[in-house]
Amino acid sequence: MPENKTKYVGKAVRKKDSLQLLLGKPVYTDDIAPKGALVVKLLRSPHANALVKTIDTTIAKKVPGVVDIYTWQDVPATRFAIAGQTYPEPSPYDRLILDRHLRFVGDPVAIIAAETEKAAQKAMKLIKVEYEVLEAVLDFRTAKDNPALVHPEEDWFPPCEVGGDNHRNLVASGEEKDGDVEAVLAGCDIVLDHTYHTRAVNQAMMETFRTYTDLDRYGRLHVLSSTQIVFHCRRILSRALGIPKSRIRVEKPRIGGGFGAKQTAVCEVYPAFVTMKTGRPAMITYTREESQIAGSPRHEMEVRVRLGADKDGRIRALDLYTLSNSGAYGEHGPTTVGLSGHKSIPLYTGSLEAFRFRYDVVYTNLQAAGAYRGYGATQGIFAVESIVNELAEKLHMDPTELRDRNMVREGMIMPAYYNEPANACALDRCMARCREIFDWEHRYPVRDMGNGKVRAAGVAMAMQGSGISGVDVGSVTLKLSEDGTYNLIIGAADMGTGCDTILAQMVAECMDCPVEDVAVFGADTDVSPYDSGSYASSTTYVTGKAVEKACTELTGRICTIGAELLGCDAADVTFAGSCVRAADGRTASLTDIAYKSQVSNNCAAEVTATHSSPVSPPPFMVGMAEIELDKLTGEVRVLEYDAVVDCGTPVNPALARVQTEGGIAQGIGMTLTENVTYNAAGKPIESSFMQYKLPTRLDVGHLHVEFESSYEPTGPFGAKSIGEIVINTPAPAIAHAIMRATGVWHRELPITPEVIAMATPDQD
Repeated sequence: MPENKTKYVGKAVRKKDSLQLLLGKPVYTDDIAPKGALVVKLLRSPHANALVKTIDTTIAKKVPGVVDIYTWQDVPATRFAIAGQTYPEPSPYDRLILDRHLRFVGDPVAIIAAETEKAAQKAMKLIKVEYEVLEAVLDFRTAKDNPALVHPEEDWFPPCEVGGDNHRNLVASGEEKDGDVEAVLAGCDIVLDHTYHTRAVNQAMMETFRTYTDLDRYGRLHVLSSTQIVFHCRRILSRALGIPKSRIRVEKPRIGGGFGAKQTAVCEVYPAFVTMKTGRPAMITYTREESQIAGSPRHEMEVRVRLGADKDGRIRALDLYTLSNSGAYGEHGPTTVGLSGHKSIPLYTGSLEAFRFRYDVVYTNLQAAGAYRGYGATQGIFAVESIVNELAEKLHMDPTELRDRNMVREGMIMPAYYNEPANACALDRCMARCREIFDWEHRYPVRDMGNGKVRAAGVAMAMQGSGISGVDVGSVTLKLSEDGTYNLIIGAADMGTGCDTILAQMVAECMDCPVEDVAVFGADTDVSPYDSGSYASSTTYVTGKAVEKACTELTGRICTIGAELLGCDAADVTFAGSCVRAADGRTASLTDIAYKSQVSNNCAAEVTATHSSPVSPPPFMVGMAEIELDKLTGEVRVLEYDAVVDCGTPVNPALARVQTEGGIAQGIGMTLTENVTYNAAGKPIESSFMQYKLPTRLDVGHLHVEFESSYEPTGPFGAKSIGEIVINTPAPAIAHAIMRATGVWHRELPITPEVIAMATPDQD
């Protein structure tokens, strides 16, 4: 729908919860959870790979205020996965609530339930554990077929066949191809072969992992958690605890940030287990250190890329091999790795004759990885976009012109993206507009600023997806209230993205009412219709389409009830926003219709609609970075970052802009400062924000974001997603700019000042 013909879609509407947040109202888990719950703390393993030989809690249990302490001997023996994914999960069932076999530094050894945090902490120090330390697998390059097994157990279970084998330390493996890559490479004028390494990075959301649990008045387990996945969380708890889903209710309040970390049920099972054992409310709140060392960071990946091209810059073949480090457990391992190829190779559909994509995902004795904005595409795009920039330098060609010759364009079929068509693709216009606003012609040449400082620029483009095609389900319930307003009940989780507001805008557009007349509630497994959850950039595209369906159906029901009031056939009335109008001009107000729906009525003034899409239309983006680099110290300052995004129809341009700016900032941090590293014994080093260097507003330079609209015919109002793509271009663009300034290609992230200062120019 064209922007100028809409009232609310395409407009900057204030977020639904903005005033509550600005005024400091109680909206988060800690604010809402009743006080007086048992404090749950976890004793964690000091070893990367060990067996518990003996554990003595006798003295610890005598600490005043300690209610109980649980060990591996007290928990169910059913393995499960904590990845929030649609059933049957691709992630292997490889966890127990507590396991005798400890697989990383930070793996829980015991659960302590106490009246106070002080009592829990004192008891933790008094638990006596004797460990049998085993050889640890700490290098993911040597993990596959290593004689030391991370998961030697026989009850390891993969719900889906994804090429995993725990006796080979393999979480997943696979290969996909189109055409004869080797034959095409053999006929190319230029073949580049490089490997790119992205380390793990933490989501570092402001609100750490936390969950409150109690038994409701019917004796059911009630879970209040900062989670993106209420329905998946219910299923995970059901399997882990061995109780029916009908006895579990999961709800989420306002989430203080997630970025994918809370697509994993990192902490929910521990207080839930305590509540089921004691019958008392329980609360766990991860410290910042726990969130850093036992959370759900991005997968470390090494991506080898072979690129074949002709001298004129036509890219003919791409061959990718991705090695992904899943850490001690396999959650999200089989799915993140796929995006490293499926969301990078298709960018060059315009010229590719053949592609091949192979991957292995391995277990190591390090913190388990999980979902993080970009979900594997970020790592793959860093590799592919970097090697394309390397090709441009080798050919002495402008990298934007090189991309113009090869990029995917509207109407093309993308073999490397499940053969989906690019129905809406403004990537070429994004590139042209970004060149214009960035002033590429003047900023791209390297400029010596004196005093050892150099300014340079780099470019990258990206794509992502809009939900998981053929899998994700979005549902909403829409009800007409007595005063003529609407209630929208959703299962998606607003974690700061503004989905409550965006979905309300769609209702307002369809029902011709003010956005203020749409009250949004969610998510709660007892009340909300099923929704896969807020991940994979799915909410606007998938759940938004469910909103459109619900509005269409509810409009018909309102007309049916209104026609009865007016004494005519439903075919003879029209919906007019605030009323239903008969052909003769008579009207029935929404208020009258709402009251009529409650008296001698057989047509409910509410509907539940569900949507799932067989395709996942990709949004596209171009990003350009200007940096100033100090050759003496290696310090890099980002001066300007301009981005143009094609997300179809931006439903709320203000929120879309904030999403883009936030993603760019995260991408800059991943490129220059953020890193998850371990000492020789596998102990995490960056356990607080003193060591883990997040970028501040002062570190990201001037950000300028624009949108190049397209119209996606399968999306609501022509919309595609925007949540994840925005993190994908900073790494390759900034790495490109650093090379331009120094003559050195850096193929490993982060690119720190020390690395830059100590580097020597490449010979290849």
